[in-house]
Amino acid sequence: MTVTTSRAASAALYRAVWRWHFIAGLVILPIVLILAITGGIYLFKDEINDAAYSRLRFVEPAAAQRAPSALAAAALEAHQGELKAYTPPASATRSAEIDILGPDGLKDTVYVNPYTGEVLGTLWDGGAAGSPAMYVVRKLHSLEYVGWLGNRLIEMAAGWMVLLVASGIYLWWPRGRGLGTTSLKARRGRPWWRDLHAVTGLYTGVFIVFLALTGLPWSAIWGGKFYEYANALELGMPEGYWSGLPSSTVPLSEATDRAPWIIEKQPVPLSSAAEGVPQTLDQVVATVEGLGIVPGYSVSMPRGPAGVFTASVYPDDITYERVIHLDQYSGAVLYDADLADLGTLGRWAEWGISVHMGQEWGLVNQIVLLLACLAMVGLCVSGAAMWWKRRPSGALGVPQVPSDWRIPRTLLLMAVAAGVFFPLVGLSMLGLAAVEVALHLARRRKALA
Repeated sequence: MTVTTSRAASAALYRAVWRWHFIAGLVILPIVLILAITGGIYLFKDEINDAAYSRLRFVEPAAAQRAPSALAAAALEAHQGELKAYTPPASATRSAEIDILGPDGLKDTVYVNPYTGEVLGTLWDGGAAGSPAMYVVRKLHSLEYVGWLGNRLIEMAAGWMVLLVASGIYLWWPRGRGLGTTSLKARRGRPWWRDLHAVTGLYTGVFIVFLALTGLPWSAIWGGKFYEYANALELGMPEGYWSGLPSSTVPLSEATDRAPWIIEKQPVPLSSAAEGVPQTLDQVVATVEGLGIVPGYSVSMPRGPAGVFTASVYPDDITYERVIHLDQYSGAVLYDADLADLGTLGRWAEWGISVHMGQEWGLVNQIVLLLACLAMVGLCVSGAAMWWKRRPSGALGVPQVPSDWRIPRTLLLMAVAAGVFFPLVGLSMLGLAAVEVALHLARRRKALA
């Protein structure tokens, strides 16, 4: 009797997990598709930008490059406005990039040949994305076009992706029947789609979980709490951040496009004085290069009389990420930190974000994550195909609610546990659990009537 009851409870739990796996998968399917497609494209943003805008981004090397101030002057002559940032050529074959805020309030990037001073052309500034096209892809990937709701939807979807992989493995587990599906055994129909779904999830689940977890730092709730706790425990920002210097109200993310995530919300410092003769761009470039900042960096101009120069770089090898603030007038170094100066959680977060964007290990990193993105698309397509083939005509085709009361209670506990790590997932699970309990009670009343 005990064995029979145990098997019945196990079967009921299996059906309950399958039901939630099914419902959650359908709910987040469109979000996952957007994330996978745009993420796969954004992995190759540098290659795409180089190919699409090669005329602007590449030059023929010559004997010597002109001074930064001369390049900035050439850009301002061709494009009137206020100089906001200067990015030196990252290599001998690259152009210089000068960001200018125009009278219309829009910021453009002017590309200048560093050897001749010729203005090669202008693009609307895409920030860290590098071009207007990749800016759109990035915004679609973050669902920023939907406003604050988009960020919450992505956070919920990312958390559910982790649980879907875990529940998928639970559903796949053989339970004494030998090995589960490890290859495409079926030839056609719904069984083939089921095998494709199971095999894809089995072999790529760890990469999907990695992408979900390393994407969470950008989320409002989960990422915000991680940011808060990491810095409160002195495991995020460098100890003695800004060394007690006066700070502005401008966050680092607004001062530069190349801000490390773990300190991007922190205000930049202020210069020691609010008047005097500012350092020239040539002096600032010489100072930061003398400090050993790696190529690919950008220098942002001071904001206002008390502002500071900010030199920052976010390279493919995250070890060399760096932020340097210089006093606008004296040129004194007010702040200089790289990855090694961050706390443990800060370094982990920066490394995870770098890998998430396909930077850390070059082409290998990009290809592996592209395959993971394609796997996510495959899981969405195969899941939708299975649902479409199994659903009765004119019905949604959701798996039946288990009749065992212990199952909703178990799932309620799972929802609470999930909420500790993924608050929005826990909230949605509580909603599902409430529906399950309501359905159970309705069936019970019907049976007693």
